[in-house]
Amino acid sequence: MAPPAPHPRPVTHSTILPTTRAEIETRGWDEPDVVLVSGDAYIDHPSFAAGLLARLLEHAGYRVAVLPQPDWRTADAWRALGRPRLFYGVTAGNMDSMINHYTANRKRRNDDAYSPDGAIGLRPDRPTSIYAQRCREAFRGVPVIAGGIEGSLRRLPHYDYWSDRVMPSMLVSSKADLLVFGLGDKPIVEIARRLDAGESPKDLRDMRGVCYLLGKKEPLPDIDRDELPPFEEVAADKRAFARMTRQHQMQTSPFNALTLIQKHGDRTLVHNPPSLPMSSDELDRSYDLPYTRLPHPRYRGKRIPAFEMIRDSVTIMRGCFGGCTFCSITSHEGRTIQSRSQRSVLKEVETLAAREDFKGTISDLGGPTANMYRMRCTRPEVEAICRRPSCIHPKICKLLGTSHGPTLDLLRKARAIPGVERVLVASGIRMDLANLEDEFIEEVAAHHTGGHLKIAPEHVSEKVLGVMKKPSLEGTDTFAEKFTAASRRAGKEQYVVPYFIASHPGSGVGEMIELAVYLKQRGYRPRQVQDFIPAPMDVAACMYWTGLDPITGQPVETVHKLRDRRTQRALLQFFQPENYFLVSKALLAHGRKDLIGDGPLALIPERPPKEAFAARRREATHVHAEDAGVAKTVGYRPGRRGRPRR
Repeated sequence: MAPPAPHPRPVTHSTILPTTRAEIETRGWDEPDVVLVSGDAYIDHPSFAAGLLARLLEHAGYRVAVLPQPDWRTADAWRALGRPRLFYGVTAGNMDSMINHYTANRKRRNDDAYSPDGAIGLRPDRPTSIYAQRCREAFRGVPVIAGGIEGSLRRLPHYDYWSDRVMPSMLVSSKADLLVFGLGDKPIVEIARRLDAGESPKDLRDMRGVCYLLGKKEPLPDIDRDELPPFEEVAADKRAFARMTRQHQMQTSPFNALTLIQKHGDRTLVHNPPSLPMSSDELDRSYDLPYTRLPHPRYRGKRIPAFEMIRDSVTIMRGCFGGCTFCSITSHEGRTIQSRSQRSVLKEVETLAAREDFKGTISDLGGPTANMYRMRCTRPEVEAICRRPSCIHPKICKLLGTSHGPTLDLLRKARAIPGVERVLVASGIRMDLANLEDEFIEEVAAHHTGGHLKIAPEHVSEKVLGVMKKPSLEGTDTFAEKFTAASRRAGKEQYVVPYFIASHPGSGVGEMIELAVYLKQRGYRPRQVQDFIPAPMDVAACMYWTGLDPITGQPVETVHKLRDRRTQRALLQFFQPENYFLVSKALLAHGRKDLIGDGPLALIPERPPKEAFAARRREATHVHAEDAGVAKTVGYRPGRRGRPRR
């Protein structure tokens, strides 16, 4: 007998969705159909996952409640909201929780951009699993669907930098019925409709973009598949972990990926092929909904830093075909560019411009990489069989459509909308693509830069850039020269602000000295430095853990010790007096005494500045354990006076 047809209720868009039982009852609901549990504060804005998915479900006719940042120590918050009729959707939020919580040196961060007033401690480490367990505890029998970027990055066995070990798929700890990886726009509505039609979570296992665990006695699906080494093997053998990473990387294209299977003890993980890319119409549907573009009223009087940064920005595309080994975008959003229509983007700009609190500036019109808008393979029949992890490394594929025409047209129309004074491009520009079209650089310099343009060369060593899968230094210099010249022609004094990574696999002290010399020659003094953090499932994280490039199998130099990481960071900021002794020691150890002195090419002076001595004294007399909850101590023997020196 066929299951009954779903009967979603008529769409009645509310100003903002409920987060408490009282708010649910105010709407006259007896129960929500879906409860979305999120590690972030609830913001009704398309840049925040819970806000976007909640509106999509509401538009499909379902009653949705959001449970943001619940107290996870008990299931009381879950019980108080009530039992959802269809399912729980669980996400850690817009960031992987461990990257959100800890620095590259594993110290607790002092704020959380996705929490009210930047408060820390409002979610646990790895909340997806804990939230899922609380869902089970509160109401047994309700399907639990995990997702979000934390789920995407932890769907397979992964190296966990913070515990320094390989952990199993998040499905093992969360016990979720399904884990949705990648973009959740289409899957979450399909899940709601099929469960509403009477299907069970097991019936949903045919969906693309999901992972699940088979029971001990359940048979494997009868489909083409690729078997990964068992979890126990990849956890114990670094070469097996590298092989697993390579196998997975070869199965990431939504057009030709096979189902992956992997033993986890006496159970089997099944990883279905990724979801197919969304069309412009499908992506438009996600952004054309009636968002208030505001935090929930429960946060009145409090500021949410991530919202303040993103409130006047507009997303125009998702995905990235760059394939950088340290980046998680491809693991979550995919390597196929999915672009909104020009109509949808301009409509959102008009909505922003009409707001009373709009100050006239669109802070960003972009996405993961702004100038990949509408770029796709020009040969669909080739795209269907291609397994290349990057469309632009080691060189730009000749079949890639690289025209910046759609981007230029969109930018020009956006800045012509009444009420819009400036439209900035702040989300990043892929320089090797921009170098192909000087008109784009001219336009950005003349109209879409607020004095400084962020670029991300990441390094200058060809060896390290090769490991990162980034373009050569020559392309960076070419872009910087073109942008500076274009700014001059526009009558503006503008500069590029380059970002670099310290301690990335492949980068030793010698490579960092090479980078420091480059910075000195170009007059760059980076104030913000990114220390490499091995994010789960990134290719670079595999390199860090195994010491191997999983694609080539070749050894890769890696930096693990804290003092070595501090040295690399100091070389990147050689100009800061407090880094003097670390930089001096590194230069002398590598035979580069020529870079010490008072000449124009020297990185540091011959004589240490007084600030260097002060920094060394602070380092010697303080225990840096505040973030672990340990109070600072002063001196080797606090409270005891030392004998005076003779």
